Amino acid sequence: MADTTAQKVQEYKDSLKAKAEQLIIKGFPEKIVKLNELLETPGFCNRQLSDVHQDLNVPIPQPILLTNSDDGPKSKKLKLENSTDENCGTKVMVLPNGPVPCNKPLCDLILVVKPHIRELLEDSNLLKMWISFMIPKIEDGNNFGVSIQEDTLAEVQSVESEAAAFFDQISRYFISRGKMISKVAKYPHILDYRRAVQELDEKEYVSLWLVICEVRNRYCSLHDIVIKNLEKIKRPRSSNAESLY
Repeated sequence: MADTTAQKVQEYKDSLKAKAEQLIIKGFPEKIVKLNELLETPGFCNRQLSDVHQDLNVPIPQPILLTNSDDGPKSKKLKLENSTDENCGTKVMVLPNGPVPCNKPLCDLILVVKPHIRELLEDSNLLKMWISFMIPKIEDGNNFGVSIQEDTLAEVQSVESEAAAFFDQISRYFISRGKMISKVAKYPHILDYRRAVQELDEKEYVSLWLVICEVRNRYCSLHDIVIKNLEKIKRPRSSNAESLY
């Protein structure tokens, strides 16, 4: 039973190594070309920031007019009841025009971007395991190739962490936009909140473009560093016989 388990583990390692080498030699260049083509599509190229603006579907209600000019206690009470301060605001029981939609142009772009982030996360994880399997046992001396493996592994781990952070960036956008729209609903007369939503949408559009650029750049850097050091990564230690000739 133990021999069968060990054999399955070895088969998994061998298949992972073959898959990783194929990914480096063929998969990464194809992904780089594909991402370059994506950046030239209308969704990312030559698009105006105003193209991602969207109506919030939150109408501005008619202002409340105070017709009582008496300065007595009753008038002061009426003014206080109709005033809006930082802690009070307008009570929003229901939006008269229905729900506030998500920004459709940005949601469409996010559907395009997220699969590429996930692929970078998966590919960097595969590459990390491949390099880890290549690291030989600890010995004294002749560790130059091992140091190259460790430096490359650190770079791959950094890319993996950045790819995970891209997902967090997208979720934080929706949280921030939801909070800002709640401000619009609570204070519909303050136009700065409405403008803040537009600015947030523009920022997210630029961020999505930048994410695709960074994903492309990370594929390029990983491909470059691995190809340049492929022999040392696969065979970190040369034999003594080879070093004599």
